[in-house]
Amino acid sequence: MLKKLFLFVTIAAIGLSFNACKPKSDAKVYNAKAADPELYHQSVELLTDVIIHDIFKPPVAARIYAYSTLAGYEAMVPGFPEYESLSGKVKGLPAGPKPEEGKDYCFPLASTRAFLKVGRTLTFSGNFFDDYEKTFYKKYEALGVPEDVMERSMAYGDSVAAHIIRYSGGDKYKQTRGIRFTVTNLPGTWVPTPPAYADACEPEWNKLRAFTLDSAGQFPPPPPPMYNHDRKSAFWKETMEVYEVGKNLTEDQKRLAWFWDDNPFVMNVMGHVMFANKKMTPGGHWLAIHTTVSRKTNASFEKSVEGYALESMALLDAFISCWNEKYRSIKIRPETVINAEVDPKWQPFLQTPPFPEYTSGHSTISAAAAEVLSFIHGDKVTFTDSTEYKHGHGVMTFNSFREAALTANISRMYGGIHFLSGCNEGNKCGVKIGQEVLRIARTRKKNTVAVNK
Repeated sequence: MLKKLFLFVTIAAIGLSFNACKPKSDAKVYNAKAADPELYHQSVELLTDVIIHDIFKPPVAARIYAYSTLAGYEAMVPGFPEYESLSGKVKGLPAGPKPEEGKDYCFPLASTRAFLKVGRTLTFSGNFFDDYEKTFYKKYEALGVPEDVMERSMAYGDSVAAHIIRYSGGDKYKQTRGIRFTVTNLPGTWVPTPPAYADACEPEWNKLRAFTLDSAGQFPPPPPPMYNHDRKSAFWKETMEVYEVGKNLTEDQKRLAWFWDDNPFVMNVMGHVMFANKKMTPGGHWLAIHTTVSRKTNASFEKSVEGYALESMALLDAFISCWNEKYRSIKIRPETVINAEVDPKWQPFLQTPPFPEYTSGHSTISAAAAEVLSFIHGDKVTFTDSTEYKHGHGVMTFNSFREAALTANISRMYGGIHFLSGCNEGNKCGVKIGQEVLRIARTRKKNTVAVNK
């Protein structure tokens, strides 16, 4: 009897010893494997493809990116202790759902799921997501994520996505649908431009809730040069500058203008035939730059997700600020005044987009994005941007994000679609917006952001 009891105790002790050595959970192992930023990068690229296909206007595209990447970030946070939620920081964002205590989750999966769910909800072409997701989630299974954790993580991602979708519903976007701008026909003000003579794009965009700005007019540019026929006036001088530069563009200037075109819907006219080319929006271009540099530097999953969220918020806030000024000053486009008063046959190198001139949207959003990316990756990162090579727009190398933003800035004047004042003042405003996003939307618990005064 004693021998049997001794044998039982010995076996039990061995079992306890084995279990003590065995990890309680392999969650850390599969979470580490699932934190592959490439899976998130690919999902962002999918959303860009959908946005191009659905032909969303640049401000609307920025909104789609902003809420999708915010969802991805918020679903990531519980699994990465050095990061914290943006609820209570960005305007109007309440606390979101929490994961269940004592349960294992794959937070990289939850993050990507939340991103895709919001992206699908805010776009039209759900079939793109259907085709993508047929095989995408199997990649997490292959990384060893257990079935129950898969289901729980995806459900958590869905709950965060639903939270962000509810939040997006309060930004007044729906209330601005269908509102058209009435052309004033006052001297020096914007009118539709050839070849499509399209209606003004998003005239009520300044009504949207920003993420970090206290108002759409928080960073107002100075008034633009006053419309004036006087050949010595500032307005006439900047008009002639665009005209002369446009007539004598160098190959490098053409290459720069074309590289940063980022017009998502270019109308082509050949006789009586009109057709359009679909391309990436300015916001999509800058998010792709973040993708490029993240891949080059082997940025972690969490750093990549953080960068997408902060950059996207900066893009949307920049559009809100810029559009506020555009429909306040309603400034005439160079093409209109040059054709009417200088040379009726002159054409800009790029097609003029359908909204007022001052300030330059591309200049504003590029500067805002550059500030955020300089914080995420550093301010002296050399990178080669081939983002729109597949759309025929070439490849360029830059020594920093701010350098890239400055080339985007001057490219709008080379393209003949902006006066230099509109470019430069847009750039200045964008810098301030990017810094404001970094000041308000603090993602890291030990965050230190150097903001230029």
